[in-house]
Amino acid sequence: MSSLLETKIAARQHALREQGLLRQRKVLSVDHALNTNASTSSPRFVFEGRAYVNFSSNDYLGLSRVPELAEALHLGAQTYGVGSGASPLVTGYSDAHLALERELCALTGHEAALLFCSGFSANTALMKTLFDQQDIVVADKLVHASIIDGLQDSGAQLKRFLHNSLESAERLLARNQTSALITESVFSMDGDCAPIAELSALCRQHHAWFIVDDAHGFAVLDGYRNVEAAKLIDVQVVTFGKALGCQGAAVLGSQALIDFLVSNAREYIYSTALSPANAALALAATQYSTAHPELQQKLLENIALFKQLCREANVPLLGSDTAIQPLIIGDARQTLQVAEELRAAGIWVGAIRPPTVPVGSARLRITLTTAHAAEDIAACVAQLAQVLSRVGVPLVTERQATDDHR
Repeated sequence: MSSLLETKIAARQHALREQGLLRQRKVLSVDHALNTNASTSSPRFVFEGRAYVNFSSNDYLGLSRVPELAEALHLGAQTYGVGSGASPLVTGYSDAHLALERELCALTGHEAALLFCSGFSANTALMKTLFDQQDIVVADKLVHASIIDGLQDSGAQLKRFLHNSLESAERLLARNQTSALITESVFSMDGDCAPIAELSALCRQHHAWFIVDDAHGFAVLDGYRNVEAAKLIDVQVVTFGKALGCQGAAVLGSQALIDFLVSNAREYIYSTALSPANAALALAATQYSTAHPELQQKLLENIALFKQLCREANVPLLGSDTAIQPLIIGDARQTLQVAEELRAAGIWVGAIRPPTVPVGSARLRITLTTAHAAEDIAACVAQLAQVLSRVGVPLVTERQATDDHR
């Protein structure tokens, strides 16, 4: 006889499988013969004995494969060991962490920084520590799950404005005594950018803090990675697992805010610190991306090439100008089918389904990187056009109505 929990688990998994929403891990491996020249070959991996071109990674600048950064990680491990060994407030905070925090502040103009092991923990820690039941917080309809979870834990009253709508945001700010407005720099599922300067001006007008989750913009969008950032943004959350190609995250803001988080953020107080070796790597990656602006330029060229080829092949995209290029299909099962057909051709793209995106807006999430070769981009678009034609999927070219979803 099954227990209550076993019955619940089985029923839920069956329902997800029937809806085409079941999530399962896939074990990927590296074929070193495919990556002998990482500077000129597209990112590839091996799954079940077959090689695939990777169009689903957030490694936008290709830094995860740069030999100099592999050496920086090696040197960091030799210098500090492979782990931090303790919470930052015990003995886990080293000069490697301090050096990275100072570099991030020098780049953005913020007074202070606080490191976390992931962007999710940085966002949830910030939200649940900074806000409480006395606060009203206004956020874009499409902010990340980590922000939503943290705000729900905080007890703050959350009001969400229509995606990227200045008019909707201004109405909520005018009607409420708002503590803060929250958005993302680049939205992870749609690939579009927030109107940062305009939202910042609204926040100043209404005496509210402006908080930006810069996970997918940092080190890619120059407008948010310079000493002017702090003039527009009160709190900036940056991650190292996207364009910097490594691991970890940081909250950037005033010294008073960082001191407050150090004393009160449970995720920071009770977690083993990011390893010093990873902090040294993130510092090296930050410096490397700054010293090589041609990486951002090559990424822009690859994005432009992909969009041009899609136009020529009549493949409708959502209109993003960033490395994130969504193609909305709508139905979850059909989205999986198209992704599987592309994999049969050796091309791996993300199949994004509810609850990550609203019901009816399942999509392919195709991501471009600096490392992609032009011929692989062309092959991706050609196969995409063929699969869409063969499967006969009715494409959704307009954004679906966005309910609470992440």
